[in-house]
Amino acid sequence: MAGIFKAYDIRGIYGEELTADVAYKIGRAFVTFAGCKKVVVARDIRPHSEPLFEALTKGICEQGADVIDIGHGSTPMSYYANGSLGADGSVMITASHNPAPWNGFKLCKAKAEPISGATGILDIEKMVLNDSYAKKAEVPGTVSEYDILPEYTKHVAAFAKLARPVHIAIDFANGMGLWENKTLDGIITFDGLYDEPDGLFPNHEANPLNAETLVDLQKMMREGNYAFGVAYDGDADRAGFVDEKGDIIPMDLTTALVAQDVLAVEKGVVFYDLRSSWVVKETIEAAGGTPMMSRVGHAFIKKQMRENNALFAGELSGHYYFKENFTAESSAMAILALANIVSKSDKPLSELVAPLKKYFQSGEINSEVDCDPQTILAKLKEMFSDGDGRIFELDGVSVEFDDWWFNVRCSNTEPLVRLNLEAKTNEMMQEKRDEILAVIRG
Repeated sequence: MAGIFKAYDIRGIYGEELTADVAYKIGRAFVTFAGCKKVVVARDIRPHSEPLFEALTKGICEQGADVIDIGHGSTPMSYYANGSLGADGSVMITASHNPAPWNGFKLCKAKAEPISGATGILDIEKMVLNDSYAKKAEVPGTVSEYDILPEYTKHVAAFAKLARPVHIAIDFANGMGLWENKTLDGIITFDGLYDEPDGLFPNHEANPLNAETLVDLQKMMREGNYAFGVAYDGDADRAGFVDEKGDIIPMDLTTALVAQDVLAVEKGVVFYDLRSSWVVKETIEAAGGTPMMSRVGHAFIKKQMRENNALFAGELSGHYYFKENFTAESSAMAILALANIVSKSDKPLSELVAPLKKYFQSGEINSEVDCDPQTILAKLKEMFSDGDGRIFELDGVSVEFDDWWFNVRCSNTEPLVRLNLEAKTNEMMQEKRDEILAVIRG
């Protein structure tokens, strides 16, 4: 059971690591930890999300907190409900892109502030393992239902600034994108793929980071006439995009595109994932924004956004964060941002993306290591400490030169070291990639 408590959420195989009894205990521990009086709870369409909901909310109510049940919904919808309804916390029951046997919980405090391993999940784990909750309330809380979709739809619709109609293709992967996408009805038109809700995900893994899951969408794009294509992940807090030709748009370049749309309305701070291409920073600056680099991981990014009153942030994993959505993800808003851009241009999306592909990237390369990964970071830091590169340690070790840069960081959950590297020429990228990998892999 202890293995289900992760760096950013709680997640495990239902019936084995994660049971209804464990969910009940998590409900009690969550209220004990956060001191909640009003908790928003949403869930995805996995068959076991219902018994987990019943057990979790029983524990929440026994601790004296009221539950606002918003039913089935996307994770962005749960964040919006948390903030807009003035809740003290929220729980989204989902295992995101994990296979059907998995389930879990994404926990937030008030105003959709995430609870991570460092800010509460480990405390909740201790309570669950030791049955050390606060005393049950004399008067238990109640469960009431609330339909948040009309309000979330109005909220998202305000982001639309289309100059002409836009028609797109969407791969729902049978998941919660079907709910997230309801906000776009009447704003853009679309043809859907795998658009029947099914928590068993019968067609493919709901994970746009896996290029294999995009093959069907790419085929659909090449056979039709669409401005662009979208692939949602399982709980719709991430989205991947392909252009009108069906070519995958790198997610850091999507950040640059969305930033342009956001900054056309208001100038301010925009965060970008430290693994992103140099062109993202350059694009934000050219659009009149203030670029700031973020750590990897939604809890870190949201914290940095709040501290700097940022308008928007994008992560290489396909999370797109908006100040308007309580500094949380909204895939629907990201879709509208691209639709806004395409509708105002006489060029197709592929031609708008092309100028952003000016550097050469390694992509994220994972290496399994036998030693303590931290020793590798220390070795790299020492190697480059006497050179002309700028070293910083926002997340792992990053070194930046005039014509190339790299970041090496450790996985939070596995003995893996992750490398991202970019250079001004393809030859230099390959040379430096191999040089750094030789150090990592010994």
